[in-house]
Amino acid sequence: MFTGIVTDMGVIERLEDRGDLRARIRTAYPADGIALGASIACDGVCLTVVDRGPLPEGGAWFDVDISAETIEKTNIRSEGSAWAPGGRVNLERALRLGDELGGHIVSGHVDGRAEIVGVTPEGDSARFLFRAPRSLAKYVAPKGSVALNGTSLTVNEVDGREFGVNIIPHTRSHTTWGTARPGMLVNLEIDTLARYVARLTEFSAG
Repeated sequence: MFTGIVTDMGVIERLEDRGDLRARIRTAYPADGIALGASIACDGVCLTVVDRGPLPEGGAWFDVDISAETIEKTNIRSEGSAWAPGGRVNLERALRLGDELGGHIVSGHVDGRAEIVGVTPEGDSARFLFRAPRSLAKYVAPKGSVALNGTSLTVNEVDGREFGVNIIPHTRSHTTWGTARPGMLVNLEIDTLARYVARLTEFSAG
C-alpha cells in the first residue's frame, strides 16, 4: 500500500526486453533502505525490486520487471512517455506501520490512462484538466481522491469524462508534474472507496 505522497523523482537508466520489460531506475533513496522484493510505486505503478545497488555519488539504482499486463494498463509504452532513458518518474516506497497517511490509500494497481487535455495557471497553482477512460469516469467524483502518476490529488469538478485538479507549486517542483503537458497520458488509479460504493450501488439497483 501507498499514500500517493511522492518522495523522490527517479531517473530511468535503461530498459531491456527480456520477455518482460526490465527497467533500471536511479534514485536518491539509500541503497541499504531498498530490499530485494520490496515494492516501490513508480509513476503510480507498484513494482517489485529484483536487483539493487549503491551509486558512487550516493543514492542507489534498482531494477524492476514489468509485465505485458502492466504495460497494457499504463502509460509505460505510450508516445511521449517518461519511460525512456533519462526520463523522470515519481517514486514512493511502500507504507510502513506507523507512517503518516498524508494522502489517501493507494494500491499501485493502475486502472487505466487519463489524458491531460488542458493546463492553465490559477494563482500560483496550475489547473489540470483530464479526460478519463469511459469505463472509469463514473468512479471520479468532485472532492474525491484520485492517484495520477502516483500522486494523490483531490478532484475539483467533473463534467462527463473530464475532471479537473489543482496542483500547487510545491507538488509541481517535487514531482514530475512540473513538466507535464497537454496530450500526455498519465496513470490513473481510482479511489478504492469509490470503486466499492459504485459496486454496491449496482447491486442495490439490481
